[in-house]
Amino acid sequence: MVKKPVQQLEPTNANVMVEQGFAPDTFSDGLPLPKMMVFDLDYTLWPFWVDTHVSPPLKGAGGAKSVDRWGESFAFYRDVPGVLHAAKALPSPLLLGTASRTHAPDLANTLLKQLHVPPSGQRAIEYFDHMQIFPGDKKQHFSKIHKASGVPYDEMLFFDDEVRNRNVESLGVVMCLVRDGVTRAEVDRGVREWRRRYGRETKE
Repeated sequence: MVKKPVQQLEPTNANVMVEQGFAPDTFSDGLPLPKMMVFDLDYTLWPFWVDTHVSPPLKGAGGAKSVDRWGESFAFYRDVPGVLHAAKALPSPLLLGTASRTHAPDLANTLLKQLHVPPSGQRAIEYFDHMQIFPGDKKQHFSKIHKASGVPYDEMLFFDDEVRNRNVESLGVVMCLVRDGVTRAEVDRGVREWRRRYGRETKE
């Protein structure tokens, strides 16, 4: 079954959502968090395949969306801006990364530059400390992230929509399979699984 772009985030909804402080519950429950969260892009952070549904050139439109040559709008899933902002607003900010196998890495980078994260107004790309966007096995992406960051694999939590990418767990990464994009609830589910997997379910 071919996935189609779904309803995306409108700028006003993004602002309201973040201003109301909608962060994942696990970010404030006093229990350990992984040092790094890594995200796939297509159908994980945004509801489309960037190399299939997007027709360049792209033009920014108000920060919360981007418009392609045919006037189609592209944006993050609703909860994504709040999750990114909350991760960096923690007393000990989380490292954030991307691991995408898209065949249009330049287009993906352009989108991340044009989409902004309220309330900071910063470009989304500035939220990511380590980015690996290229076709290939996701284990290659994580090998590069690990080498560049020095973060142990067992301190990484990965969000992706494809079952085949669970192969990264052989490295020690915990993967959370998402079916309808990253949400606050999915982040909480992933964090709790990471805690369970590595015995980090009590305060340290």
